[in-house]
Amino acid sequence: MSKAIHTNNAPAAIGPYSQAIQAGDFVYVSGQIPIDPVSGEVVDGIEKQTEQVLKNLQAILQEAGTAFDQVVKFTIYLSDMENFATVNEIYGGALSEPYPARATVEVSRLPKDVLIEMDVIAYTK
Repeated sequence: MSKAIHTNNAPAAIGPYSQAIQAGDFVYVSGQIPIDPVSGEVVDGIEKQTEQVLKNLQAILQEAGTAFDQVVKFTIYLSDMENFATVNEIYGGALSEPYPARATVEVSRLPKDVLIEMDVIAYTK
């Protein structure tokens, strides 16, 4: 059985999907882009965008009763791989060892022309 997860502390879904779905002992968080949930606006610059995406993910995980230390897989989508080092530094500062599995890919375009999007899978027990 699965359950939809929703929090007002992260941007509402902008399409026919849930912020996250809990299925068994895992929560699957949809891709998050750098929208400030209060203003509804995209924040500027790769540093602020990365920080906002992590805040959005953290809010959804918290609503699901879990946290970054229970994430087993991150996927990072970048519109420009030149931003990899900056993103990696901010990402590394938000997590601790043992780090989750991760994939980082460059894509041709992201929703609202943002620079970054991330999704996660986390353990909930």
